[in-house]
Amino acid sequence: MPALWYVLGVIGGIIDLALLYLLFVFILSLFVDVKKEYETDNKFYRAIFNFTTAIALWITRVKVHVKGEEKLKDLPRFLLVGNHRSNYDPIITWYKLRKYDLSFISKPENFKVPIFGRIVRRCCFRKIDRENPRNAILDMRSSAKLISSGAVSMGVYPEGTRSKSKEMLPFHDGVLKIAQFAKCPIVVTAVRGTEKIHENYPWKRSHTYIDILKVYDVETVLATPSRELGALIKQDLTTFFEENDK
Repeated sequence: MPALWYVLGVIGGIIDLALLYLLFVFILSLFVDVKKEYETDNKFYRAIFNFTTAIALWITRVKVHVKGEEKLKDLPRFLLVGNHRSNYDPIITWYKLRKYDLSFISKPENFKVPIFGRIVRRCCFRKIDRENPRNAILDMRSSAKLISSGAVSMGVYPEGTRSKSKEMLPFHDGVLKIAQFAKCPIVVTAVRGTEKIHENYPWKRSHTYIDILKVYDVETVLATPSRELGALIKQDLTTFFEENDK
C-alpha cells in the first residue's frame, strides 16, 4: 500500500507540474499582440516553443531521424520546401532543425488556436490568404522580408494541405516566389513516417524521417520560373519516394 501511495504521489506531482507549466505558457501568450506581425524572432518565446515541442514528441513517442543536414552547412537563411503527409510534419521539422530558427507559412485558422496561435505568431510564423491572390502576394512578401532580414528561415508545403495518402497533391508553385522575393536558397526536404503516428500511439514508438534532398542556390532560384521550380522540386521528391518509401 505505501508503494501505491508513492506512485500516486509521483503521478499527482507530474500532473501538477504540467498544469503549472501550461498556466505559465498561457500567461506568456497573453503578452503577444494578435493584431501584429512581428518582424523579429523572440529568443525566449522560441526556447519555450522548442521545449514544449520536445515534451509533445516525448509524450507521443515520436523518434525523428535526420539525413543530409550537412547540405545546410554555412547556408544563409532559406526557404524550406517539402511534402505534406501529416500535421506532425512541421512539428518534427521545426524541432529537429531548430538551430535554423524555422518558422512556417500556415493557414489562418491555426493562428486562432488558443495559446499555440499566439506563441507561433511571436516566433514569426506567417499566414497566407489562399482565397485572395492579391493578399497572398502581400503575405509572401512579408515572409520573404523575414528571410532577407535574417530574422528566420521559412518553411512551406506547396501541396497546400496534407495528403491523406502517400501520393503528393498538385503543387501551388506560387509560394516558391517567396524565395525569389527574398533572394534566398530553397532547401528540399522529404518527410516520411508521420502519417503513422496516430495509429501507433500510445502502444508503439513512431520512427519518422526528415531527408534533406537538395539545395537550389540563389542563382538557380532567381533564373527559374516558379512553375518550373515547382516541377523540379516535385520530381526530386517523387524520385526519392519511389526509391525509399516502399
